[in-house]
Amino acid sequence: MKNIFLILFILNSLFSFSQKTSVRFAESEMKRFPEAWQSDHGKRLYFGYSQGVECSAMLKMWKATGEKKYFDYVENWCDTIINDNGDIHLYKVETYNIDYINPGKVLFDVYEQTGKEKYKKAMDLLVRQMKNHPRTTEGAFWHKLIYQHQIWLDGLYMGAPFLAQYGAAFNEPEWIDTAVNQFLICAKHTYDEKTGLYYHAWDESRNQKWADKETGKSPNFWGRSIGWWYMALVDVLDFVPETHPDRSKLIDMIKGLATTIPKYQKDGLWYQVMDQQQRDGNYAEASVTSMFMYATAKAVNKGYLPKKELKTAENAYKGLMKHLMVTNQDNTLTLTKCCAVSGLGGNPYRDGSFEYYVNERIRDNDAKATGPFIMGCLELNR
Repeated sequence: MKNIFLILFILNSLFSFSQKTSVRFAESEMKRFPEAWQSDHGKRLYFGYSQGVECSAMLKMWKATGEKKYFDYVENWCDTIINDNGDIHLYKVETYNIDYINPGKVLFDVYEQTGKEKYKKAMDLLVRQMKNHPRTTEGAFWHKLIYQHQIWLDGLYMGAPFLAQYGAAFNEPEWIDTAVNQFLICAKHTYDEKTGLYYHAWDESRNQKWADKETGKSPNFWGRSIGWWYMALVDVLDFVPETHPDRSKLIDMIKGLATTIPKYQKDGLWYQVMDQQQRDGNYAEASVTSMFMYATAKAVNKGYLPKKELKTAENAYKGLMKHLMVTNQDNTLTLTKCCAVSGLGGNPYRDGSFEYYVNERIRDNDAKATGPFIMGCLELNR
């Protein structure tokens, strides 16, 4: 009996700390970046996917704490960047860039709270892009027009949850079906049975230098891309009806990841290239760890995973706080060892090699890590 009380005390202490950390870190971000467009070290007003991640976290802070300042932080950005016609500043539909879709997620709450029609118009604008967005022969969205015939794991997070929420919110269930189908196609072409992990991307044409000529798969398991994938799976299920015929397939993917990723966790953390921890240059990376913490904790809270899997997220939290979090002189918190960006192709050409991934720029307080960190702390506290 004493052991049970001790375990409960330890868990309650951890969850209390995670709640305090979420507040303290969100406050740190707002102090660093007084306006939301500045998050992720933004230099101009922009409808960026990174700002979308950060603002999604701030909306969750608003809902968890009741503090309206978090909502205002997001709404001020939206109000500035979207005009009365629903036009989005610097948005260019002709690029068919799926990254543009992710910040659209925050517009649902902002529209509901303010009643401003311009936010609904902006969401409709993003949906019109996806109606015409180029696809593979099986119906998966290309990552961008310039990345022809390619599916990236990143793109599932950028597009699918928004489309599913739009379908649920505005009674257009075909968008839910479309979103679910994206996961089924992507998993078919990126999943690796040997490791249980997912390759960063797949090229249907096999024309890219990074693509395997037989399978079309990219050559490595980039941590954050799998983090995007995991978060997308967990988030999209918020809008997929329990009666949907393929819902269980997405939950099975979540269960598979929950079984797999602890095998690659070291001191609570995951690495930039997930399966090659011992190689020189590889490093424990903040965004993949924060993403896995969030997705695992939320999956447990939603009942997709048994409660025992929460330990993976708890270990991630402890690892981040011990190894990658720094307390500054002004008492703000800084999250270190964040990969600034990684991709494939382009100019200069990114070949998807181990050497490429570990030599991309590293910085502090990247929104691709800070947003999921805040969300993960909130899920741990539930």
